[in-house]
Amino acid sequence: MRLVLLGPPGAGKGTQAQLLSENIGVPHISTGDLFRTHIAQNTPLGKAASRFLDAGELVPSTLTIDMVRERLTVPDTQNGFLLDGFPRSIAQAEALAHTLGDRGIKLNAVLSFVIDEDVVVERMLARGRADDSEMIIRNRLKVYAEETAPLLDYYADQIIAIDAAGEVDEVNRLTQMKLHNNVGTR
Repeated sequence: MRLVLLGPPGAGKGTQAQLLSENIGVPHISTGDLFRTHIAQNTPLGKAASRFLDAGELVPSTLTIDMVRERLTVPDTQNGFLLDGFPRSIAQAEALAHTLGDRGIKLNAVLSFVIDEDVVVERMLARGRADDSEMIIRNRLKVYAEETAPLLDYYADQIIAIDAAGEVDEVNRLTQMKLHNNVGTR
């Protein structure tokens, strides 16, 4: 099973990715985890990413693509993977399609975790993090919506929408059911 997970910050896609990963037996690949691993191991990609992060800048898309491309060559991805936080742009989606196409494979589906903005704000404020003011959260949601809208169009024929407003177990059951009902028909 090869899946991309999309959803705004606070939608719970990281939690759902972990649960799905355990359930279907494929690795959960998070770009944040990839950055941390490469930086901790002081790899050439990690050193390059660190220079940008240390300067408070975004890691360029080319570096992110290289990290994901490299991770997808690891044998544990042979039977599938869950991508969380990638792609974030059409260019990254096209790079992913090219990488998978070179291996003769394609995505099974794109899970879009849908949740009302006010529910996300409520969830994130409840975490009590100092850097999570309502204004900052709403700005992050606005940026996410602007960046992701083109991806929703790009992947329109592969999207499985998941209502992410419920409790973790409820969302997981819904996700598993929708995957079972939709992926087998593709």
